Amino acid sequence: MISLLAAVPASLATLFGLGAAIVVLIVGLAAIVAFVVGIYNRLIRLKNRYENAFAQIDVQLKRRYDLIPNLVETVKGYMAHEKDTLDAVISARSAAMSAGAAASAKPGDPSAMGALSGAEGMLGAALGRLFALSEAYPDLKANQNVLSLQEELGSTENRIAFARQAYNDGVTAYNTAREIFPNNIIAGMFSFEDAALFEVSDEAEKQAPAVSFS
Repeated sequence: MISLLAAVPASLATLFGLGAAIVVLIVGLAAIVAFVVGIYNRLIRLKNRYENAFAQIDVQLKRRYDLIPNLVETVKGYMAHEKDTLDAVISARSAAMSAGAAASAKPGDPSAMGALSGAEGMLGAALGRLFALSEAYPDLKANQNVLSLQEELGSTENRIAFARQAYNDGVTAYNTAREIFPNNIIAGMFSFEDAALFEVSDEAEKQAPAVSFS
């Protein structure tokens, strides 16, 4: 009887020890889960930030795409002999619109962003040739509709540049957070892919097209 009574405290001690170990294990697991969730949520916030920034680029690109047909329609009466140049602008606009739609569906996707950068470069080059040729047409330079379009295009180009900078800043912050340890482990587990910047490869194309007809 005495031996049984003596065994009870030992059994209780064992149970308490096991219970404490379980509590420590649960607390440890909870801490790990909280840590993973914290990193996951931060990556989500950063991803949403650059995607929202791209949405602002998309708005301004569409605004410019809408202005270009009006520009072409206005100038073609003065530039009847420049059909190839006008057609090149319309073709480049169409390609840029398609690339923009693909990038809008997958902001940050390297392939989509690369295609958009290339298409925008081609559109900028086509517009640049149009504006250069327009200098030979004095009546065109004095047209009030053209001057109004000039102002709108210039304003839109500035907005695109500003929105692109905000997007690139967001992408850089996201990529940095994604690549550092131990975030890179969590990013790999949940398929957070690298996001691409919206860049213009040619230094000359980084400038807004010269839209001055004055």
